[in-house]
Amino acid sequence: MYGHDGAPPARSAGTVITLRVLFAAAALLSCGLLACVPLFRVAIQRGRWFDWTAAWVSLPVSIGALMIVGTVPESDSRGDVALAVALILAAGSVAYYLASDIRLHHEGRRPLGYAPPHTGTTHGPYGPPRPAPPYPGVLGPQPPVPQAYPPSTPMPQTPPRRATPARIDQVRAELDELSDYLRRHGDRREGDHEGGR
Repeated sequence: MYGHDGAPPARSAGTVITLRVLFAAAALLSCGLLACVPLFRVAIQRGRWFDWTAAWVSLPVSIGALMIVGTVPESDSRGDVALAVALILAAGSVAYYLASDIRLHHEGRRPLGYAPPHTGTTHGPYGPPRPAPPYPGVLGPQPPVPQAYPPSTPMPQTPPRRATPARIDQVRAELDELSDYLRRHGDRREGDHEGGR
């Protein structure tokens, strides 16, 4: 609401699975012609030189293999070898893509409630800066709260309640004060009004 969050929203599990199926299907259903598509996806996600090299090399290999299949006679064994190369390239690129994508999503997932070590800090209205919450709706580490009771007396058991933002608590307190004020002054006015009749 007040600034850039810094992290793009996470994709849902359904979206991730759909993308995996589409990239795998592109390579397999084209008989290896589009085997470079999942490899380019890995190269874009990871950005390593090996991934870019594999993606660019797979493109002429798949096109060349399918050109051989289309130009040699059906009885020639070179056509069989070329088709096998194209299909192995397609299966290999899909397997490499799925392994890389699954590993990338497992590395990016962190347990809820713990801030990653590289997060920045947020400045609240009171107190020193504290680490920013890692996910929307999850509170980061909270500063210690002074105890209202001496250490020898046990704390009363209260049911756990959901954490609310400080602004809502402030408005709630102000409304309680206003309600008390109106009760006190409303009683006096009614008493004065009745006595004045």
